Formats: sequence, structure tokens, C-alpha cells
Amino acid sequence: MKYLPPAIALGLAFALGAAHAQQLYRWTDSTGRVHVTDTPPPASARTVERKNFGGSGLGNSQLPFALRKAMQDAPVTLYTSPSCKDPCSQARAALNGRGVPFKEVVVWNPETNAELQRVSGARQVPTLTVGSEVQKGFSQNAFDGALDVAGYPKAGVLPARKQAAPQVPQKAGGSSSSDESEQEPLGPYAPRFSNGHK
Repeated sequence: MKYLPPAIALGLAFALGAAHAQQLYRWTDSTGRVHVTDTPPPASARTVERKNFGGSGLGNSQLPFALRKAMQDAPVTLYTSPSCKDPCSQARAALNGRGVPFKEVVVWNPETNAELQRVSGARQVPTLTVGSEVQKGFSQNAFDGALDVAGYPKAGVLPARKQAAPQVPQKAGGSSSSDESEQEPLGPYAPRFSNGHK
């Protein structure tokens, strides 16, 4: 385990909880070094403290400065859809693995499709927006490049996140949009609608 000073370790640990509650352990090893981990400490640990942190309870002021600034200047949004399986899962895993807080929008009806079209100029998912930067389709290098330019901490600096895919709305479709029947084909990973239009 790589040693980090307690203040840095705590700051990085705070970044993890943006979406889910997390239990963190603060403990001292046999050499007197203080550790903060999201896994239980070894049996030999001394002065173990457990703390629960929830994403909604953490103010941005408690996040590391570089992360806080990047989130303010270039918020991250991932657009996915129920019909997009592996590419969208890989995109979500890439953001989670880098520890980047992000908003996920499930594109499943005319309103969310229109939002995707507005921000990206296309109907392809996954689509990542980092501030005004748009990345269509999943590419690890392209995702990392966009995040690097926006100032997000490099891969391996922040703890990994565990943000899951959002719930797909129960009523997939159901909008009374009259122009959906005129939409062109959406592509293999694009949002699909099933609201009764032929």
C-alpha cells in the first residue's frame, strides 16, 4: 500500500462519496503511519476509526482543490441508453475507475433524445461531455484526454468510484411527440423508443 499523508488521504477519500454513501477507516499501522482506506484495516491496526460519508452530505469545499475547480469549470456528463450495453458500461467504468464525479443521463424518450442532440449534434451513445468538449463513442484515450485538458486529477490519484447505472424509467417512451415517426435510424448503440409509433 502506498503511503499518503493523512491530510491528502482524507481529501482524496472525500472525493469518492459524490454519489453513494461510503464507509472509511482511519487507522494507524505498527510503524505509526496513519492510513485512510475504504476497506477494513488489518487486525494489527491501532486506533481504528470508522466514518460514514454520503455524497449528498459533502460540500464541494471538502473536495481536493484540483477536482473542485475542474468540476466547476468543466462538469462531466455521460449520456447512455437502455439499448447500449458494453460501450456504455465501459464508459461508466472508465469514469468510475478514474474517480471522476459525473452525471449520467439515460436517453430513453424524445425529451432526453433532444437533449443529447442539442449538446452533441448527434444521437450516438455513449457520449461524454466535459464542459464544452464532446466525445462521441467510447475511447479510453479520448476520455482521458478530455479529462486531462479540463484539469481533472490524473488516473490513479483519486479513489475509484462505484457509481451504478441509473434506473431506467418504468415507462420507456410514453411521450406524445408527433414527430418521432419521422426520425432517421438511430444506429446500433443509439437510444431506442417504444411508445407505439410504427
